[in-house]
Amino acid sequence: MHQPSDSGAAAAPGGRRETHRHPFQRRRVLRCAGAALAGAALCAVLLVLVRTGWTPLARLDSGWTAGLHRYAVRHPVWTAAVQTLADLGAPWVLRTLLGAVALWQWVLGARVLAAWTAAQALVAWLAAGAGRELIDRAGPRFADPVALGPGGTFPSGPALASAVACGALLALVWPRADRAVRAVAGTAAAVTVLGVGWSGIALGTHWPSDVLAAWLAAVAVPTGVTLAVELWLPGRLGRDALLLRRRTRPRVQRVLAPPLPGSAPERDPGRS
Repeated sequence: MHQPSDSGAAAAPGGRRETHRHPFQRRRVLRCAGAALAGAALCAVLLVLVRTGWTPLARLDSGWTAGLHRYAVRHPVWTAAVQTLADLGAPWVLRTLLGAVALWQWVLGARVLAAWTAAQALVAWLAAGAGRELIDRAGPRFADPVALGPGGTFPSGPALASAVACGALLALVWPRADRAVRAVAGTAAAVTVLGVGWSGIALGTHWPSDVLAAWLAAVAVPTGVTLAVELWLPGRLGRDALLLRRRTRPRVQRVLAPPLPGSAPERDPGRS
């Protein structure tokens, strides 16, 4: 009996092979393409508004940063706590985390999934650098700054790195988690992304539009990477996810349900 190949290729009359996609994969490709284009387009619109100095956006940026700076100067303890949050959410910390996850996936044999994870960190870093090159935007300037930001600020590097990292980790956890775990993971990811983005505005190192641009770019980066992988290696992400699940489930079960002390291991009834 003929077994269909993993790539979805089927033999056609005359010996030719026609490649077709499973409907679910086709929908995934279309969703990823739409999200990537939408995120990139909105980010480009915001970039144009920043470069042209659109008055409502400039007024929003200056109003938020001025008010938060006054509060930060009057409340040093609160400012120190926000600075700690910003340090924990630094881009190098989040890229290291994604790199460690990618290495773990590679060791377990999920090579395409590992490349997908690592590529998101790399593409996010390149996107942040490209944005800073396209528009060398200076951050807020105060006579008594509470924190200093390096170089250009559009888009916010920490906000982009945190959104991409949390999104990638949430995408890895979501399919294997029950409703309670999904709620906890989703809440933790949202709080982290909002907290890191807010810390840059509160410390006066980024404008609010810098953070918004980072969040829009964080929609385009993972969906764009997923689209590229699905077009290049159709179905491999799903197969690697199943492989990862099979190889990690026994370890998780041993941790969550260890054998009782003194209990003998179960014997295979097929063995005598």
